[in-house]
Amino acid sequence: MTAFHAPLDDILFSLRHVARADRLPDWDDELAAEIIGHFASFAEGRIAPLDAPGDAEGCRLENGRVRMPAGFRELYAELAGQGWQGLSIPEAFGGQALSAAIRAGVSEIFSGANHALQMVTSLVPGAVSVLLRFGTEAQKAELIPPMADGRWLSTMALTEPGAGSDLAAIRTKAVREGETWRINGEKIFISGGDQDMSEGILHLVLARTGAADSGVKGLSLFACRSERADGSRNAVTVTRIEEKLGLHASPTCQLAFDGAEGELIGAEGGGLRAMFAMMNHARLDVALQGVAHAARAADLARAYAAERRQGRDAAGQVVTIDQHADVARMIGECDRLAVGGRALCHLVLVAEELGTEPDFVEFMTPVCKYFCTEAGTRAADLAIQVMGGYGYLREYGAEQNWRDARICAIYEGANGIHARAMVTRGLALNGGAGARAFASFLRESGLVAEAGGWEMEAACVSALPDPTREAHAFMERTCDLAFHAAWARIAAVASAAPDAGRLQALVAVAAA
Repeated sequence: MTAFHAPLDDILFSLRHVARADRLPDWDDELAAEIIGHFASFAEGRIAPLDAPGDAEGCRLENGRVRMPAGFRELYAELAGQGWQGLSIPEAFGGQALSAAIRAGVSEIFSGANHALQMVTSLVPGAVSVLLRFGTEAQKAELIPPMADGRWLSTMALTEPGAGSDLAAIRTKAVREGETWRINGEKIFISGGDQDMSEGILHLVLARTGAADSGVKGLSLFACRSERADGSRNAVTVTRIEEKLGLHASPTCQLAFDGAEGELIGAEGGGLRAMFAMMNHARLDVALQGVAHAARAADLARAYAAERRQGRDAAGQVVTIDQHADVARMIGECDRLAVGGRALCHLVLVAEELGTEPDFVEFMTPVCKYFCTEAGTRAADLAIQVMGGYGYLREYGAEQNWRDARICAIYEGANGIHARAMVTRGLALNGGAGARAFASFLRESGLVAEAGGWEMEAACVSALPDPTREAHAFMERTCDLAFHAAWARIAAVASAAPDAGRLQALVAVAAA
């Protein structure tokens, strides 16, 4: 298998020159490069080598507890011990208070090295953001520090049988009992629902406190610890681990809450608002997972094609297959998808950090999630095609990259749901402010005529009696324009890249 190579230079180029992270008030370019570079070395040397063995071994359920693959517990101890779990958490709670842009660079590398382990550890920043925004001072002081130092990991417990995308159908119930709440119900598809790496787990649980017919207005958010204050196990039981296509080393659990103790986060009935604060973080993280798979696909395909000798050139000399036009086309597409998708994510992340373009950020978050996750699967598929029969074999890594990438278009809101939301809510966001912000983004990227055409198309779609019939086509069109806008911005600064010739060649193809 081709060893994992962190796309460090590409990430730093994107943050520095495309997204202009130097606009952030606390940005320290030298420090950012040092931190992301240090994690890249750690990922290549320690995290990535456990990816394939962890996939082969998988997780297992023993006496009601999840056991992670060999070496994961020790690796997580190193990860937490080096402070990576608290990277962007405020210093007041034991974190390092570093930029979300730095965290994004680390997160992408982590996903490319070992998506399964990244999945289990990656919900902490979102959980912390929920507590910072909606938790009491006592909850912040008690619940955030154990996540900052890695003693606790977190989950997001929304989905139930029959209540996936339709959260109004949630049946899990929370009832007040004295100073606490008791939670009863079942949750499914809970990533990292249990594991043996951290001392504890903080489950953020969406449960019904209103009447059965109260819809989403009757939902509240609860912090449910894996252990009670007296050290005994809370009434949260793993009933099964799902057998999945990919991410075998990430335990996707069914959890039963049988009178589990929980504490209310935020206002009663305000659970959905609080949970979306976590989901919005997760959606950009998932977009970067798609980017990571695209980058890994490009690296796998490029390395294989540079060594595989087959066919002859015009002079009759045997050549490596990267000299064949169709193979070069496929490798180039993988590369363009990774570089362009990364630029989109970084542009949105920096805008979010600046806080000056909230409508743009809200509009673009689902666009990034949709485009980058589709791109990850597309690139992973192309890498298999480049490698031919060897790509279809487990030992070469391309098939695992495809299997692990495939979930990204499904979780954190299936992509079809994001497309539907675009034409029903996204275009009307804040009186159309989100759509206007996107059109401005296109114009500022040099796509003036395209911006006008998109605005006319958006108006036509919005006026339809049932705009959902055009949701897929319109989201595809929006993503295509966003991708071209990202490449227009990359083209303007490509000469600053360490590998300028490669990027300039990709720019030429993207502009064709």
